[in-house]
Amino acid sequence: MGVKMRNKLLRNWGLKLCSFLIAAVLWLIVTNINDPVGTFRVYNVPVTIQNADLITDSGQVYEVLDHTDVIDVVTISAKRSIIDLLDESNIIAVADMNELTNLNTIAIKLSTNKYNDKLESIRGNIDNVKLNIEDEKTKTLPLRTVTIGTVKEGYMIGDITTEQNLVEITGPESVVSQVKRAAATVNVSGFTNNIGTDSAIRLYDENDKIIDVGSIEKNISKVRVTVEILELKSVDIIWKTKGTPARGYLANGEIVAGRNSVTVAGKSKAIANLNAIEIPDTALDITGATENLETIVDLTDYLPDGVILAEEDFKGKVNVTVGVEPIAERVVAIDKNKIQIVNLPEGYEAEIDMEEDAYDITLIGLERDLNALDVNAIQASVDITELMEAEGLSDTGAGNYTANVAFNLGNNAVTVRNNFSIRLIITEAEQ
Repeated sequence: MGVKMRNKLLRNWGLKLCSFLIAAVLWLIVTNINDPVGTFRVYNVPVTIQNADLITDSGQVYEVLDHTDVIDVVTISAKRSIIDLLDESNIIAVADMNELTNLNTIAIKLSTNKYNDKLESIRGNIDNVKLNIEDEKTKTLPLRTVTIGTVKEGYMIGDITTEQNLVEITGPESVVSQVKRAAATVNVSGFTNNIGTDSAIRLYDENDKIIDVGSIEKNISKVRVTVEILELKSVDIIWKTKGTPARGYLANGEIVAGRNSVTVAGKSKAIANLNAIEIPDTALDITGATENLETIVDLTDYLPDGVILAEEDFKGKVNVTVGVEPIAERVVAIDKNKIQIVNLPEGYEAEIDMEEDAYDITLIGLERDLNALDVNAIQASVDITELMEAEGLSDTGAGNYTANVAFNLGNNAVTVRNNFSIRLIITEAEQ
């Protein structure tokens, strides 16, 4: 009976297969208990775009939209023993430009650089890189400089220079077309000496808003800027004239200028001894003038080297008027008794031999000076010493002479038109 049962079992293959399957299941259960399947998450995984030259070689550029070149979360499922051997450096995410769709998307392929065939699964929270593709444009812009802040009181900004004055930008046509200017900014707050600095170049749109996009490339990102700082000083303007007006006219001495002082700037050495700007008389020549001289003088022509004008709205042009007036006349009477005889030798007497008691003289000068003249203060005299010199005499004897009368008008701006002379009788004094 025992032998029959044994032979029966050996010939029962179904039973054998069932036993094998039970054993396999038991093995799997034991294995999973010892090495279960788990998950592993990696965050912010960058996507490498392959074969990008397919776009750039055709004269186009691309821009990644919505940050889809970074996967926020990648989830990996695998045996615990495999997961324990992986970290974020093993995750590979690629998007091949050869697989670009008509919607400008590229499928993201995820893998690991080891044990990839042992993964249960690997997936990201996004599946595609989204692109904006357009023609590439290059544009050259003049490079401007902008200062912010305020230099120390008593100083101003002079010349601003840059090592380069142009910048070339390249990028998507739609973005490059928005760029209207390029500028480098320098902070000058509190400075009293020249500034030299490397300043970042920024791009601005037509509303002066900064365009800060990574899709634009600049041929230079910084530029060396030198800002000149100058000292301020207020100085007077000195006006001078030359020449004589036409016959019958006089300069009235008035110079009316749009300004008689100005603020200038320069290095300390240049303005230390500068107290005034002297305008040469050649600029105000009234030779032959029959009316006021009206002209415009450019102060910049007369500034010392290294000195500039420092007033923002003043460019140096000054209106100047030099007064010229017709000569005026006035006839006044001089009492002969007021004519003094001076330097008469001792032992002689002198008498004016004229029938009239008073003599008219014609005074000439500016109207204002004639009106201001005090006629009663006019002094008239005959100098015997001058008479002797005029007559060629070594001494004066008794006789009749014609002598010039000298006048002291008390105002050098008024003169007597012609020489005035009298007859003079000189006699020996009675003992």
